[in-house]
Amino acid sequence: MPGPMARRIDVTGAGGVRLAAWEFGDPPKTDPAQDGTEHPADAPDGMLPHPAVPGDDERSPGVLLLHGLMGRASHWASTARWLSARYRAVALDQRGHGRSDKPPQASFTREAYVEDAEAALEQLGLAPAVVIGHAMGALTAWQLAAKRPDLVRGLVICDMRASALGAASQREWAEWFRAWPVPFATLADVRKWFGEDDPWVERPNPARGEFYAEVMAESSDGWRPVFEPEQMLRSRETWVYDAHWDELAAVRCPTLVVRGLDGELGRAEAQEMVRVLPRGRYAEVSDAGHLVHYDQPQAWRNAIEPFLDDLLRDPRGDGTYGTGL
Repeated sequence: MPGPMARRIDVTGAGGVRLAAWEFGDPPKTDPAQDGTEHPADAPDGMLPHPAVPGDDERSPGVLLLHGLMGRASHWASTARWLSARYRAVALDQRGHGRSDKPPQASFTREAYVEDAEAALEQLGLAPAVVIGHAMGALTAWQLAAKRPDLVRGLVICDMRASALGAASQREWAEWFRAWPVPFATLADVRKWFGEDDPWVERPNPARGEFYAEVMAESSDGWRPVFEPEQMLRSRETWVYDAHWDELAAVRCPTLVVRGLDGELGRAEAQEMVRVLPRGRYAEVSDAGHLVHYDQPQAWRNAIEPFLDDLLRDPRGDGTYGTGL
């Protein structure tokens, strides 16, 4: 059986930037042919724009999914589809990513990303929601929870470090972007380069190739990323030089820290994050790298579902959650 489709809802983010949110669930019963909705050919597979009434499924608890740097909402498709059986699951294309606007002069600060997530929760009627974030999206999630505890009743942090990454890391990323052989002639070339030939790949990783194929669009001279690398670097520059432990310690809701065994977040740091969190829990996914939810979707589900079940049983988040491992 095919999974539910995703329908697009526009959200107005910080500074008026238009953001595309994708709500996963059974398709609305109205006929798109009758309502004048356009279904552009470049919409991600299974993700078609459709008018929606924010808050039209308020009986289901809300979940907001935030992708990482260079990601897009469609990377959450497999997660959102199983979540949609019990939750109102919405994935956001963050500013500069996916189908959201990419204004050249827009702000790509930490504050803007947090305000965008805040706006999405309020405009979509999702709050208080569980917020699930990967990498940069996880940082946004815990900064939002620290700033607006009324909007977030649970957090899942996937493979994001709380320590400062530093200037050397930013230089490496700038050099890495320059190494991309763009434009790619075909999507097969995209999959091969990011899955095998990229110097950052230690061993062949087809899932990584597919991940990057999803963020490419065909242009007149070949395939190029849907984002502007310079915007990604500007965005990254607003958080790589700082540590984020204080905001983590300010998160009051139950929080699950998840790492891939071969990811960016080491075990010792992950366990320290759990210790710092007032209501932290820990999960590890073996045979997974940084793209935990995309590399190993079933193992990822097994890691987070018990935590989500606990939140469902305790809708106000008032239960006692262990802070140990």
